[in-house]
Amino acid sequence: LHLGLTDFDMSCDSDPYIFSTDTLPADRRFLPPLANGRLGWRVYSNIMHMGGVYNGEGGRCHRADVPCPFAVEVEMEETTQMITVSSSRPGIFTHTLSSANVTISQSLYSHRYYSNLMVMEVLLVRQVTSEEPVTVKLVSSFTPQSKDIVFESGPDYKGGKYIHGTTKSAEIPGGSCPMVHLIWSHIPSTLTLLPEQSQARWGFILVGTNSLDIAKASFDEGLDLMAAGNLRPSHENAWKELWLQSKVEVTGSETLSKAVIGCMFYLLSAFPSIHDTSSSFGGVSPGGLSNGGDGQDYWGHVFWDQDLWMYPGIALFYPKLARAVLEYRVGTIDGAKDNAQKQGHKGLKFPWESAVSGREVCPEDIYGQQEIHINGDVTLAFQRYFYLTEDLSMFTEGRGSEVIYGVADYWVSRVTWSPEDQKYHLIGVMPPDEYYYNVNNSVFTNTVAKFSLQFAVELAALLQHPAPTEWQKVADGLKIPFDQESQYHPEFDGYIKGHPVKQADAVMLSYPLDLPMSPEVRRNDLAMYEPVTDPSGPAMTWSMFAIGWMELGEAEKAQSLLQKCFSNIQGPFQVWSESSDGSGAVNFLTGMGGFLQAVLFGYTGFRVQKEGLAFSPLLPKDISELCIRGVNYLGSQMDWLLRKNEVCIIVRERTGSAKTSDLQVVLKASGTKIPLSPGELRSI
Repeated sequence: LHLGLTDFDMSCDSDPYIFSTDTLPADRRFLPPLANGRLGWRVYSNIMHMGGVYNGEGGRCHRADVPCPFAVEVEMEETTQMITVSSSRPGIFTHTLSSANVTISQSLYSHRYYSNLMVMEVLLVRQVTSEEPVTVKLVSSFTPQSKDIVFESGPDYKGGKYIHGTTKSAEIPGGSCPMVHLIWSHIPSTLTLLPEQSQARWGFILVGTNSLDIAKASFDEGLDLMAAGNLRPSHENAWKELWLQSKVEVTGSETLSKAVIGCMFYLLSAFPSIHDTSSSFGGVSPGGLSNGGDGQDYWGHVFWDQDLWMYPGIALFYPKLARAVLEYRVGTIDGAKDNAQKQGHKGLKFPWESAVSGREVCPEDIYGQQEIHINGDVTLAFQRYFYLTEDLSMFTEGRGSEVIYGVADYWVSRVTWSPEDQKYHLIGVMPPDEYYYNVNNSVFTNTVAKFSLQFAVELAALLQHPAPTEWQKVADGLKIPFDQESQYHPEFDGYIKGHPVKQADAVMLSYPLDLPMSPEVRRNDLAMYEPVTDPSGPAMTWSMFAIGWMELGEAEKAQSLLQKCFSNIQGPFQVWSESSDGSGAVNFLTGMGGFLQAVLFGYTGFRVQKEGLAFSPLLPKDISELCIRGVNYLGSQMDWLLRKNEVCIIVRERTGSAKTSDLQVVLKASGTKIPLSPGELRSI
């Protein structure tokens, strides 16, 4: 997978943006996914997916399998060498076969700018002078059928094959079934390099959309780009633009550097183009757009994984992509309202598993009924966006205020008053630690509910909206479980110390929730839960422990825990599995998001707060330098360079319309506010 080079470069082993191998993985699940926020595909698979295209009603809803005409492998006689490169800079997968006579390179990519397009290119280069033609085979496993979509063939369009169809079942009763239109270049079974040719290149395009008119227009655009020689350059330039806005590079550990770049690449691939104005983004599922068929990779549904695990690392650099996540949630308001009503409550209840409508599509009712912390996870993303951007338009014409107020109303109607302790309780819930259910007062759930209520009050004041007094009253009165004797936070009422834990739960109170606590309590929480956390649990857990130990200044302890994540990275293409043994969801973006947060918010100590962007840097001994370029805060792009005893900050440009007149960051340890000016280098 070549994340940056146009043609193969033998220096790729030293470039952290390039993942190369001379042997493809035996388990094809770990071949690189290629996606662009609208189309997703794992190379060589005969199935692809389209954003927002699901089949099945309710709990049977899953990403619809779409047949992929690019399920083509190149074969040649007497292969002497194979090199496969995946490059994250330009997002291109290149598979190269060589013999004594010819080298053939097959390149594949989901176009980063023209998101209805996927591309396959084949290059044949003669190695020796000969008057003989050279022929290679293109072996296809494509069939124009799907178990989820009833396809019909249509007339060819400008030499391209055309099929169209609708999914077999709508997500909700009486709902409309999504339409799919595919147009693709004819792909022959062989390609021949003629005697007079020293090399030749062939290009093939595939268009996938929900409209025939858009499909034809996109196919025309692809043909025009190809004719002008601008098909690949326009894709590479779009990736270049993205990378210029976010650079996270580590000096001292090549393994860590490559892992961070891989996480950024696959996460960015799950989001739409920064130039996309269609508002058709369908959210991010744990396995990304390349995965999620029936019974696989969580069916392609959107969970809290998007809002709490994947979102923070993207929002730090790309306010437009962050807003796309919020707009996805706004688009599901009607479904969230229906979910709340079905539970007998007011306001909005976002689904534990979401597709397009916002109605609950989890196959098992208990999660939708009890894992209600999803509501607070969603509002936390909105709150983080506001503190990063001060963009009130997202909450006015963007309807974000409806989300915040609706969730607040839900909490007020969901709590129960306890006369015994004079506190509000949330009873009968499932915490993030899914080993337990039907418990009372999950400490994570209650804390995230408290903070979402407080943000509702804050936002209402800013927008001069009359806030019900119950919002603040319930926020002030919600029980936050705490064991005074042991000075730690039990996961829920009745949690027994030493009982097994599935994944990060109470250890997330300080980060990302920002619940104030003493260093002693923070240490006790980490020490209490670390030894009882399932070592086979989901990949993102150890990132939260690592951030916790970095908060306490124990960089080496943090680094040892972060190292556990590397067992979830399945080489050679930096594809993550949910579990360290390779099982569970593949291309597990949730784990990548957690890992990226450990670097972006752990090493730096970044905290996105109402008072400002706080930082408290700490590097482990094997990391000499961390460069973070493009942090987007209040409309300014900042570059940070962290060394052992120095932090350098420079503001590159100020383009935002934030009301704050003076840009500043806050040194967390002392509370010192450091003013920044565009073009000024500050060394601390």
